[in-house]
Amino acid sequence: MLTRRLSTVLASLIALVLAAPIMVVAGVSVNAKKSLTFPPQGFSLSWYAEVFTDPGWRAALVASLVVATLSAALAVLIAFPLAWFLWRWRAPWARAFEVLGMTPFILPPVITALGFLSFWAAVGEYGAPWTVVVSHAVFFVTLPLVTLSLGFGAVDRSYVEAAATMGADDRTVLRTVVMPLVRPYVISGFAFAFVLSLNEYIVAYMVVGFTLETLPIKIFNALRYGYTPTMAAVTVLFVSLTALVFGLIAWFGDLPRLLGAWAKSD
Repeated sequence: MLTRRLSTVLASLIALVLAAPIMVVAGVSVNAKKSLTFPPQGFSLSWYAEVFTDPGWRAALVASLVVATLSAALAVLIAFPLAWFLWRWRAPWARAFEVLGMTPFILPPVITALGFLSFWAAVGEYGAPWTVVVSHAVFFVTLPLVTLSLGFGAVDRSYVEAAATMGADDRTVLRTVVMPLVRPYVISGFAFAFVLSLNEYIVAYMVVGFTLETLPIKIFNALRYGYTPTMAAVTVLFVSLTALVFGLIAWFGDLPRLLGAWAKSD
């Protein structure tokens, strides 16, 4: 009984420590005065409204959502055929492609960002808005690649063999048998890449600089002119959107399995 109480107290303390920064930021975001002070001096939601009404913040929000959506979709389009090939044919040398797909995410972000900067500058496309979409897709392709690999690994191969016995070719097997089973992993891979792309700063700054101002870049640029609760409001919106995305995945799917926590039962 004592051990259980100590575990409960320890878990509560850990949860409090983890939640404390968010609580402080949330308090600052409703400050009535234009200052980053906590406890808040008064209560106002005007800083949340400014994110959507101010042209600069609104443009940065739209840019971030567009970049995150396109880059996440492109990351899934890159990862899906690779994961399918690795699972379907089991070529020994194909694992090199899997390692290659995970390399951008394993390396320090600064190194990856410098690599993208050098590449786009060499081909004369530095600063083009579309380059950040491609860079984020390559940078975060690891996430859908891992989730899709888990999804394909959870598919019973006897289904594929049965479909092939009935005369279905690989395309038909993929569309009618495999795709319905791995669709939750496709969605989760997209969601993971979307959330991280939405919050990414280093690669975006290195690739487009000030040509395209996403929300993270906008926040750092705004710091040069002072500290306002609008920055805290953007942070709360980021956290809320992330919680919403993963909450929906957990509600409609199986989040522990999508994260690879549970192995497939025999």
